[in-house]
This record gives sequence, structure tokens and C-alpha cells, in this order.
Amino acid sequence: MCNSRISALLLAWYDDHARTLPWRVGPAARAKGIRPDPYRVWLSEIMLQQTTVAAVRGYFERFTARWPDIHALAAEQEGEVMAQWAGLGYYARARNLLKCARMVVRDHGGRFPDDHAALLALPGIGPYTAAAIAAIAFDRPETVVDGNVERVIARLFDIHAPLPGVKPLLRERAATLTPQQRPGDHAQAMMDLGATICTPRAPACGICPLRGPCAGFRAGDPASLPRRLPKRAKPTRRGTVYIGRREDGAWLLERRGENGMLGGMLGWPGSDWDDPEAAGHVPPAAAEWQLLAEEVRHSFTHFHLILAVQVATLPADARPTRGFFVAGEDFRPADLPTLMRKAHALADEKGPAGNGGAKVGQPETAGARR
Repeated sequence: MCNSRISALLLAWYDDHARTLPWRVGPAARAKGIRPDPYRVWLSEIMLQQTTVAAVRGYFERFTARWPDIHALAAEQEGEVMAQWAGLGYYARARNLLKCARMVVRDHGGRFPDDHAALLALPGIGPYTAAAIAAIAFDRPETVVDGNVERVIARLFDIHAPLPGVKPLLRERAATLTPQQRPGDHAQAMMDLGATICTPRAPACGICPLRGPCAGFRAGDPASLPRRLPKRAKPTRRGTVYIGRREDGAWLLERRGENGMLGGMLGWPGSDWDDPEAAGHVPPAAAEWQLLAEEVRHSFTHFHLILAVQVATLPADARPTRGFFVAGEDFRPADLPTLMRKAHALADEKGPAGNGGAKVGQPETAGARR
């Protein structure tokens, strides 16, 4: 079957089965001349990098409710954007999000460029994201290949070479399917097919619109594709965080530097994460620090992390050597990345009583109220 026929089968399926997503203009609306908003396409694509649709949906809706267009986002303070991103992970995306918004407003009059090369010049936009924006927002015939599409292509063409080395070949084969008409819908149809039909385990081949031309299906074992090289074991790193609360209820926090993991995010002062003993470092303020018996465990893409947690009630005249105090009424755990939320939750649950019988997780005066 010729590749143009494959694309036609896929688009016909998409017209009936497209997922309803908050950033998407569906095929029925596009048929009426309604065009996707490049701002919403860009925002969704940045959020979806290394992240699932289920995880992104709520963040996208909150972002667009607060910042409905790129001018509103570009005018916001970085701390507010980082706080709203907290928990979504891969925090360099949030820093680049704001840089990109400001560049589009400053250099492009608030309008995204509509070609792949110009999009690549914007912060945080790589080849995949540029192709996705160009195709979906502007109907440019760009080939969009994410993990779902790689799986569809490997099975459709029965390609047995393992990932990640086979990626260029998968993209080359995907490009042969990209149509000149409706390339944006084609790109989204490929992703939807991988997400809902051609799934990693137990693909629903019986209802797949591409079952006929699928070489992997004919070979009898599509679920084994794409093949992957064995993953290397993740190393484990260790560190310590210090969760201190002043007698008046203010929390001692710091904003991490832009470089490195959790860059630009609020967090608790602590040691480096390559300290093999998680000891020997200096607390951020003089106090009677107490080490909790339990530890915080968290996994990043390339390593596991174990954090020891030390807690203390800090005196009213505490002068920390790092970080700054945030008033108790202004502190929102939701502004912290997931790792730091875990540490806060552990301290709140397991922290010992501080001065006056108040746990580190609550103001000193709270225990007297009923």
C-alpha cells in the first residue's frame, strides 16, 4: 500500500476518534476554519516534553486561565511562573518558557514565527517542538516524531533495530508518510494512534486503522517493537536538607541557582547531592537541628536520590548564612517541586516538638487553639 493511502486511512480514523484535549482544535472545528492558537500549541508542547497528557492537563488549564496569551505570560515575574510549574518537573522548561515568551513579544510582536528554522531560534524549542508547532499551529508539512510515533513507525515498517540508535531511521520512515495536506492533523493522528491503539503493551490491533499495511502485525509480534537496548542501572546519590521554622512561623527557604536540577525553584537549604555520606556540611542557621529517622527518596531521569532531613525551630533573631525567611501565611507547599514537598510532608509528620511544644510544621501558637 502506498504511503499516501496510509496517511488517508489515518486521517479518516482521526476525524472520528481524535482525543479531546484542552489545547487542541479538533478536526470538526478545523473543517470550519477555526485555527489552533500558536500560544496554546507551544505551551502544551513545552509541558508535554517528557511528561504525560494526564499530568499536563491540569497545569495547562491553570496556566491559560492565569495567563491567557503570550503577552500576559511575558509580563509575569519569574518566581510566579516557577511556582505554578512546581511539581511538573524538568524545571529548565519553565525558565525557558518565560524567556521564550518575552522574546516572542519583544522580537516578533507577540506572534510566533511560522517556520521551523525561526522557531528553533527561540529558547527551549528544539527540533521536535519546532516541528510540532509548525505542523499543528501553522499546517507546515513537518514530520513530528515523539515516543508514540516511534512505536507506530517501528511496528508499521517492522523495524527491529533497537532504540535509541534507530531513531534517525524511524524519523526517515515517518517523513515518508507526512502529507502536504493536513500535516498538523496527521501529526496529531499519529500521536493519538500510539497513545490509544498502538500502545506499548497489548496493542489493539483488531481496531487499528493501519492493521492492513502494518508489517509488524503481519509478522505476528508487533508488541515486541520497538526494541530497546538494556537500560543502565541508575546511580544513587545522597544529600541533606534543613527544614527550619522561626518562632514566629516563618520558614527558611532558598531559591536554587538556574543551573542544575530544580534550577530556579524554591526549596530547603541543603548539601550537594553528590555527598556520599550526606554529612559534614554546615546547617544554614544556628539551632538545635534534629535528624529525622526516615529519609526522603526520589527518582530523577538519570539517578535516584536519598535525602536526610534535619529540622529545627529557629530563634526569633536567627541570622541564616543562606536562604531567606518566608512568612508562614505566605508559604505554600504547592510552590515547591515534588522533592521538596516530600521533605516538607515528612518533617510535618515526623518532626519533633520544637520550642513551646510546636512541631516544625506548624506555628508555635497553634497548639493553644481549639
